[in-house]
Amino acid sequence: MISALVLLNVRRDAINATAQALLGIPGVAEVYSVTGEYDLVVVLHLARYEDLAEVVTERMIALDAITRTQTMMAFKAYSREDLEQAWDIGVE
Repeated sequence: MISALVLLNVRRDAINATAQALLGIPGVAEVYSVTGEYDLVVVLHLARYEDLAEVVTERMIALDAITRTQTMMAFKAYSREDLEQAWDIGVE
């Protein structure tokens, strides 16, 4: 599975509607409203690299309120759940 983060600048009057619209795109796992330079952060979980191109350059860009994107590919995922499972190996 391919994971990516997409940072979005969105027109201020359309942040909530854009977040909801993004959740309707296959591969969009989560959408966060954030502080700072960007307005929304989108977490993608995709099966193929080709899916990334379709989601970002076709589906997301079709939403008029999005004015700018920056996409970051994830190399490796670290999670508290993975760490806890590692410590629980052999414990009954």
